[in-house]
Amino acid sequence: MRVRNSLKSAKERDKNCRIVRRRGRVYVINKKNPRMKCRQG
Repeated sequence: MRVRNSLKSAKERDKNCRIVRRRGRVYVINKKNPRMKCRQG
């Protein structure tokens, strides 16, 4: 899982990406391609 400054660039790589907020952190998760994971904060 990568830690990024901007999650918008990670979200635009795949249309199945979802942005989720958990415990004050922002995550990008993708059910179809589980390698597309990153977090911010």
